[in-house]
Amino acid sequence: MSHTPQRPLVVANDLAKTFDVSAPWLNRVMERKPRQLLHAVDGVSFEIEKGKTLALVGESGCGKSTVARLLVGLYEPTRGGLTFDGQDAHAAFKSPDARQMRQRIQMIFQDPYASLNPRWTVEAIIGEPLREHGLIKDAAELQARVAELLQSVGLSALDMPKYPHQFSGGQRQRISIARALATAPEFLVCDEPTSALDVSVQAQVLNIMKDLQRERGLTYLFISHNLAVVRHVSDQVGVMYLGRLVELADKHTLFANPQHPYTRMLLDAIPKMHDTGRARTPVQGEVPNPLNPPNGCSFHPRCPQATDICKTERPALRDFKGIKIACHAVV
Repeated sequence: MSHTPQRPLVVANDLAKTFDVSAPWLNRVMERKPRQLLHAVDGVSFEIEKGKTLALVGESGCGKSTVARLLVGLYEPTRGGLTFDGQDAHAAFKSPDARQMRQRIQMIFQDPYASLNPRWTVEAIIGEPLREHGLIKDAAELQARVAELLQSVGLSALDMPKYPHQFSGGQRQRISIARALATAPEFLVCDEPTSALDVSVQAQVLNIMKDLQRERGLTYLFISHNLAVVRHVSDQVGVMYLGRLVELADKHTLFANPQHPYTRMLLDAIPKMHDTGRARTPVQGEVPNPLNPPNGCSFHPRCPQATDICKTERPALRDFKGIKIACHAVV
């Protein structure tokens, strides 16, 4: 280790987001119902080094997208904090310098059909962040910059006058990536950016993202439920279940030797090239209702290794053989 270890670019510390999903006050009074709180994200901590990719995986509803929105400042955390390049990001989002922080952190959304304004040309869509942040005032310079951004994602300057409906899903997602890159950000939060695309197009978009990362030294938080995609793009993988991280490990370690029973279950469900005769193990059981999660470890109703302690005591995320894991059966 050198004398000046590089500090991580992104540090999430005990991030939590709770939504109040109660019925209206009068209904609650008349029906004598308590308030209902949904703990969408419940104490998530991780670090991402500059130029690296952390992937968050888990089934739908485990809080991955809420983490993404917390990181870009679309939601304010109920507790916990986020440090970006040594700065308190959420304090910065609320300060007069918010614009500066937003330039450095951008997001690529899941659905390329919903995230682009259908009434705007591609030139207007990609140019908007540049105008909004006051980065380019001159019209000719703006055009040249938009053309450059389009070329960086494998599209052409000739696409500028076109509208989103004239493009396929994969091309739209490239336009979204070009828009996210407009402010020259350092950190991109990618919320399932390829899940709406078919497989051959997914690979193209992921390769573009990897090339851009290499060229620009970008740092990614990549959210996905597709483990094959995660294997392709990530350096580290965090596995989420009902708002909490249950395992956080280096990609190679996680795929070669998964420790948490839930991670194993997810990996067993992936179709393997060579095991054609072997029956695939589907992921067992259902995700519990997040409004009424089980006591103790929230995974215990589905876990083959659950013991009595799992039903009562919630495991903390602890260091274990170079990874972080929250499981009574393993640690």
